Amino acid sequence: MRTLPRLEKLYVDELRDKMKKRFEYDNVNRIPRLQKVVINMGLGREAMDNANNMKNATAQLATITGQLPVIAKAKKSVAGFRLREGTPIGTFVTLRGDRMWEFLDRLITFSIPQVRDFRGLSPRGFDGHGNYNFGVEEQAIFPEINVDSIDKFRGMNITIVTDASTDEEGLELLKLIGMPFRTSSR
Repeated sequence: MRTLPRLEKLYVDELRDKMKKRFEYDNVNRIPRLQKVVINMGLGREAMDNANNMKNATAQLATITGQLPVIAKAKKSVAGFRLREGTPIGTFVTLRGDRMWEFLDRLITFSIPQVRDFRGLSPRGFDGHGNYNFGVEEQAIFPEINVDSIDKFRGMNITIVTDASTDEEGLELLKLIGMPFRTSSR
């Protein structure tokens, strides 16, 4: 029998019941679950100028997530940006299962509190279907990254995909998991 990650065990043992009571679900299968976490590091022009930038970003994202990233390539040529179709412009990782739960646990308990002057995540990052998006300004907040080995500070977008049908359900699920949202909407 597999051992559940800490956050998944919390979800299974306690949070599902709280969600069921809060939204009065008649069927356990309607209770929202986390499906995946997508971490995207877009490099754009930086990737075209120097191939080492893409290699370093890919290595750092692999170190943070424990999974090999996929290189994102341009879908269209844009003359104004001197961009050709098929040119590498970013890198991303899709986490599911145990890796997703472990990453979220590290993100919530250690990495987000490392942000200087952090006042909470904005609750406005929902997309209307219960999925949440937010950005991180630099990769140095993750404990896996050695700050001395960083060639350039890069930001990343993190998308948490749920099967919640509304933003209210998604927000409640992420609050129960421990995401530090702002109390007032500024």
